[in-house]
Amino acid sequence: MANITAAMVKELREKTGAGMMDCKNALVEKNGDMSAAIDFLREKGLAAAAKKSGRIAAEGVVESYIHMGGRIGVLVEVNCETDFVAKTDEFHELAKDIAMHIAASKPEFVSREEIPAEVLDHERAIYRTIAENEGKPAHIIDKIVEGRVDRYVKEICLLDQPFVKDPDITVNDLLTAKVAKIGEKISVRRFVRYERGEGMEKREEDFAAEVQAQMGK
Repeated sequence: MANITAAMVKELREKTGAGMMDCKNALVEKNGDMSAAIDFLREKGLAAAAKKSGRIAAEGVVESYIHMGGRIGVLVEVNCETDFVAKTDEFHELAKDIAMHIAASKPEFVSREEIPAEVLDHERAIYRTIAENEGKPAHIIDKIVEGRVDRYVKEICLLDQPFVKDPDITVNDLLTAKVAKIGEKISVRRFVRYERGEGMEKREEDFAAEVQAQMGK
């Protein structure tokens, strides 16, 4: 069996617009054959999402989520292409799920492209110092630093976070699947998250577990 690398998954994702897990599964299914994996995704209808990425999504909803007791409040704008789709129950359910995810997972940005360069440079400097203090060999420090920065980015970017209702996929994978099903471009434009007395009442992991428990009802 071929060794499926992160670079291969990234390349397939860029070529098709399909979700990260869908790309990985396609490469595994086709034993690392890129062309066959592309065809596999097209046959499944997942690569079609890429064709819609350039469209304008100006319709949609501003969805809200207020956690029990008013401790957490989230507003998120989720866009689609037509008013018809924006009014469907499926689209509203998607927007509500994303709002609840934001409440539980506390992202800081929608995507990695929104992160200011100075923020990433600051993190790189910290991780470099940590790696040097750990006595890591000089010739692999750059690789270690970039790996840790990538993990940091995945923690703070909404689209890269594991979806709280299904941690096997990311929020971006969720959107890609919906695009393939609904047939329109769907995107998260912006969000704001408010937390009363942040850091004073409960540990964040306790709150995340509470939200997920509520979502499972």
